Amino acid sequence: MAENSDVLVWRRANVCGNTTCVEIAAVADGILVRDSEDPEGARLAFGTADWRAFIAGLRLGTLIPPR
Repeated sequence: MAENSDVLVWRRANVCGNTTCVEIAAVADGILVRDSEDPEGARLAFGTADWRAFIAGLRLGTLIPPR
């Protein structure tokens, strides 16, 4: 997955405020995800279809473990 760290725009959910969250950045062929407390650390890379499936799973509640 191609990336140029100089031009990435990292975003986080508004509900995070100033707390620890993950941040996302769009790249040409998908989405990058990083830990807001370790911006230079490891990043996860999702292809566009995989990212959409992940978000759909969150919205449907299928990725949340039962209590």
